Amino acid sequence: MKKEDIFEFFRRLAEANPSPETELEFGNPYQLVVAVALSAQSTDVGVNKATRALFATVKTPRQMLALGEDGLKEHIKTIGLFNTKAKNVIAAAQILVDEFGGEVPQDRDALERLPGVGRKTANVVLNCAFGQETFAVDTHVFRVGNRTGLAKGKTPLAVELKLEKVVPQPFRLGAHHWLILHGRYICKARTPECWRCPVADLCAYKPKTPEPKTKAARSDR
Repeated sequence: MKKEDIFEFFRRLAEANPSPETELEFGNPYQLVVAVALSAQSTDVGVNKATRALFATVKTPRQMLALGEDGLKEHIKTIGLFNTKAKNVIAAAQILVDEFGGEVPQDRDALERLPGVGRKTANVVLNCAFGQETFAVDTHVFRVGNRTGLAKGKTPLAVELKLEKVVPQPFRLGAHHWLILHGRYICKARTPECWRCPVADLCAYKPKTPEPKTKAARSDR
């Protein structure tokens, strides 16, 4: 995709949604770490349902340790892989207390030392909690980057590094949010809704999906 097309791509997404945000609910950086860790292979909607009551009482790593692994499981048992996730969240809370004074570090390498926190999670935390220009590549961003030609890569890291290189200001801070939301609601995995896509003419995806015919239109035939 050409440089001027990339600028126009994000300009249009920004025009439609000037202030994109994560759909995960959180009140502070620590709660965001927990929410993103819990969201692996789960929906944001499902995570939010599980964490509302949890985050009403647990706002710090020390409070998470006081709740304990069994107590945490009771809150998140509706989330996939909750046993493993609970173990990781408790282990991460212990490291945060022991090594970081209970504060969430503003450094990717330090964040990735926490159990259950990979590069994508670290990038989300740095971006959403601390305002850093990072590019978290989930399945939606990976798909949109490759399908549109914006940032092609065979791995999430390759797509991330390409986005880091090509995304211009003033769109860098919100870029991964726009791409996630675009992939979640328009550029869907099985059937992209090209007929209502604001950037369809800039996209490298050739077999553009036509607008489905309504039941009424079909019955007229």
